[in-house]
Amino acid sequence: MMASGHDRAGAYRMGGNKRLVVLKAKTVREGVVWLVGAGPGDPDLLTVKALRLLGRADVVVHDRLTPQAILDLASPAARMIDVGKRKSHHTLPQDDINLLLTALAREGLTVVRLKGGDPYLFGRGGEELAVLRAAGVEAHVVPGVTAALAAGVPLTHRGLAQAVTFVTGHAASGAEPDLDWASLAKANQTVVVYMGLSTAPKIAARLMAAGRAGSTPVVVVENASLDTERRVLTTLSALGVDAAELDGPALLVIGEVAALENSLLPLGEKVSAQPTDEGSHRRLGLDRDDALTGLRDPSSVSLREPPSPPRGEGKRRAAQ
Repeated sequence: MMASGHDRAGAYRMGGNKRLVVLKAKTVREGVVWLVGAGPGDPDLLTVKALRLLGRADVVVHDRLTPQAILDLASPAARMIDVGKRKSHHTLPQDDINLLLTALAREGLTVVRLKGGDPYLFGRGGEELAVLRAAGVEAHVVPGVTAALAAGVPLTHRGLAQAVTFVTGHAASGAEPDLDWASLAKANQTVVVYMGLSTAPKIAARLMAAGRAGSTPVVVVENASLDTERRVLTTLSALGVDAAELDGPALLVIGEVAALENSLLPLGEKVSAQPTDEGSHRRLGLDRDDALTGLRDPSSVSLREPPSPPRGEGKRRAAQ
């Protein structure tokens, strides 16, 4: 992995058992690992420091969902390593990712570990940093814009929400997350659920059983900040049904602030109420291509994969 001879560490996959093997030896120079938040996906939401580090990285170790436009901002000479995780499948287990980062740094390389959103918010940044520091590797963290801040909903609002809580809807082996449902069910607060699309029915049921009203507004935001973004405005009682319409990375924003969704959209994106059979909620199926062309039937909305720009194209756009 970018190393040869006897004076550098090596890290590679064995063919049969799919395990990462690390060979320790003398290094020519000290390497460094930067745990960098890639933000919610829009390259314009990268921090200046993240952009600078991408441009000088020897290796970029990135998640599966990192958009190509962000990867194109890396140095053309940088090696790109996809260690992304998807449901029920990991390119590399977390322990092997930790070993990989350590080995690359011991090769004397500048490593950017590019993580979606913010490394410290459900991104296992703390785990990776602890392993690197324990191994004596120089490591630093660069914050990123977390998806909740790009969801287009005011997470706090005078008279509606005096607190906001971030929780994960994902638990090991598909189990239900172990959360303080009674605390989350209190009014006048916003609850943002990451990775909660598949467990949305259970989350809604738990919150209502703990006392949160079924009429509580909810906004589900899929692919926040991207051209493929979709939004569904619903209620807690109807969340399980409406969340099933989406299948991409999504946030659940639960609370009275979600009722502001329609009034805060730009004028060209305003969507009128679309009652369902229950008549208890509205749903939005508008993507950014429709912003200036009026309303659209939600059933006709599809997620379109944008064409991948040529390598380096994102860098040229950022320089303009």
